[in-house]
Amino acid sequence: MSEFPTYDELLQRPFFFCGIGGSGMLPLAQILAGQGAKVAGSDRSRDQGRTSEKFAALEAQGFKLFSQDGSGITSKDQILVASAAVEDTVPEMVRAKELGCLKLTRAELNSILFNTSGAGIAIAGTSGKSTVTGMLGWIMHAAGRGPTIMNGAVMKNFVTEDHPIASAVVGGHSIYVSEVDESDGSIALYRPAVGVLLNVSLDHKSMDELRVLFAEYLHRSRIAAINADDAEALALLPHAKEVITFGIEQEKAQIGIVPGSIADGPIRQAAVVVDRHDGSEHPLVLHMPGRHNLSNALAAIAGAACAGVPVGVAVEALASFAGLARRFDIIGTSRSGVTVIDDFGHNPEKCAATLRTLKSSPGRVIAFFQPHGYGPLRQMGAELAETFARELDADDIAIMCDPVYFGGTVDRNEGTERIIAMITDAGGTAEHIASREECGTRIAQIAQPGDRIVVMGARDDTLTSFARSILSKIDDGAD
Repeated sequence: MSEFPTYDELLQRPFFFCGIGGSGMLPLAQILAGQGAKVAGSDRSRDQGRTSEKFAALEAQGFKLFSQDGSGITSKDQILVASAAVEDTVPEMVRAKELGCLKLTRAELNSILFNTSGAGIAIAGTSGKSTVTGMLGWIMHAAGRGPTIMNGAVMKNFVTEDHPIASAVVGGHSIYVSEVDESDGSIALYRPAVGVLLNVSLDHKSMDELRVLFAEYLHRSRIAAINADDAEALALLPHAKEVITFGIEQEKAQIGIVPGSIADGPIRQAAVVVDRHDGSEHPLVLHMPGRHNLSNALAAIAGAACAGVPVGVAVEALASFAGLARRFDIIGTSRSGVTVIDDFGHNPEKCAATLRTLKSSPGRVIAFFQPHGYGPLRQMGAELAETFARELDADDIAIMCDPVYFGGTVDRNEGTERIIAMITDAGGTAEHIASREECGTRIAQIAQPGDRIVVMGARDDTLTSFARSILSKIDDGAD
């Protein structure tokens, strides 16, 4: 890290974010601005006229936004922040190279802020990171610890009229809560005081690569919270220095659930958390359905315990946790009784958790899925197809459009048709409709009273407005 600026040096330099509206970039821009840095940026989505309300909110918060034509890069003192996926031919990248500007990836910048805080609390794993980051951040906030929180999703508890895109919270410099990403290998940059490991399953990298990355992550953490219900995560326990385990099923987990105490409903659930360090029991109310969210709650409680927050305090805080945008987010119910849900599910494990939650209550499921890229679809396509075929019943239906594509160089030879064929070959019901708009029309046409429609996908903020449009089409059709 020696080649990077120190924390104090960072705040003295102006920043320019290329892709400032991205889910990983926007919270970092908010944190830097909140800590006194001068921040500007550009975004391809803004130039294309997408999610205009988000960019209007950023401008209202004082961010100066430019077209993505290089005009915002004017001084060698600027630090250019861009994701590792941004092409060198993007005008900002070209101009920054001409001027000799320092360039940091999103992960490099976040790791500097994380590692120079008093105590960095990291949340890692293939699935559930944003939810647990939000839960753990809310616990630390409720406990009076004044955390800075870096998340990839909007945390409803922190949304205000002046701060509608609350994917970050600017607190003190002593505690920094952040999800950390294994998909690009950048998890290796972080030195956690507390390292939470949720699960280890296939996503962007092979299992062998993931095992190495997560093992090293645990070894760098001063204390770790590990999911004892996940066999792959538990197998990495010997790499940790000090551990608190959590789990629903594992009876030896230090933070667990009293058997028989789970009451799971369609919009909330209850359980009794047991702290096996002292045998104390703590009734938990969670305003998020699904067994995976109960596991997420235990992860947040265990992570907070690693940071010195009593289990009872953490459980009490979660009773007022409002959840995250696009995480089983109920958009509404039509006049005819069709419920539309917006969800971030995009890999096999996330999609399976969402579909299982839906199938735990009666009603047909219409599952729309927008692949978040051609590369990820090649990497996990077979597992995705298996997930949809396994989790959905014969009367359910999966509808998929072409993968999201916002430009750039990528091999687009293998598309969604292959996934649909695998689902139908396995006995599932699935349709491929290339256009997302036409998918919405089809879904509205086939929706019946009592159906649950879930819109799933990642890396595309317009999916929420798409979900709302389906609800509107259903109501319009009923008029």
